[in-house]
Amino acid sequence: MKKINVGFSRYSAFYSPLIATIAGGFLREEGLEPEYHIADAQKSVFDMIADGTVEVTQSAVSASWVPLEKGEKSPVQHFAQINIKDGFFIVAREPDPNFTWDKLKGKKMIVDHGGQPMAMFRFACHLSGLPFDSIEAIDLGGTDTMEAGFRAGRADYAHFQGPTPQQLEAEDVGYVVASVGEVIGPVAFSSLAASPEWLSTDDAGSFMSAYRKARKYCIETSAEDIAHMEDGYFNGIGQPALINCLNAYKGLGNWHPSVEISSASYERALDVFSNCGLITKRHPFEQVAVLPPDIQ
Repeated sequence: MKKINVGFSRYSAFYSPLIATIAGGFLREEGLEPEYHIADAQKSVFDMIADGTVEVTQSAVSASWVPLEKGEKSPVQHFAQINIKDGFFIVAREPDPNFTWDKLKGKKMIVDHGGQPMAMFRFACHLSGLPFDSIEAIDLGGTDTMEAGFRAGRADYAHFQGPTPQQLEAEDVGYVVASVGEVIGPVAFSSLAASPEWLSTDDAGSFMSAYRKARKYCIETSAEDIAHMEDGYFNGIGQPALINCLNAYKGLGNWHPSVEISSASYERALDVFSNCGLITKRHPFEQVAVLPPDIQ
């Protein structure tokens, strides 16, 4: 069986369609033995593609705008979507079924300052009529330190990707009051990316076959069954929290049946980054995205 290395720029239940290719045995059914690698501050997923650590990775079309802004070519091509909505939630210290975004005004909030999460959060504030500068946005680094800060009482609200919010809820530490994805709607959020050279190989076609099956599985299968399959893949996350997280993403419609990156979702992502001043021009779709390898 041939080995395939899969990369993650982040690792969470948000990426269950990709995780399922591994956990559900779909890659093995295609003759590929998977191993996964998570990016860190020392090595990005683009670095891992460049040095051969991974052949394919979870990423985002916006990641390719960084080199394009410098006048360079994107080192990867984004060939399929994972999530078509933002996967971050707003967490409060108390349940608030009547939450509105203006309640964040003047409050201390731990916000994920990663490029895309921050851009999406600021755009959601914009759409909700909330000036971002009216929030005391605290940067605590990565998810672990953000979670520790919230548990220690350093803020009134926090901004987390699942399943951290659902685990906080399970422990009565925090409560999900809003979804960024619900405010923004469909957008090219997370994608699958690889080098053009790898996308022309037979392995790319086999990978895509596994991914289509895994994605269909995640759409059609209950959150309970997906959570059981992923048991042990997330340290510190119990099954009830994982099930609630998966149900939230399924309810949002994150995993659309179509795997192609649509031009409409790409344009929406450009809107988000333009709003925040993170790009100087609207980079053409064809410089970043291609069709999946099995239909190219």
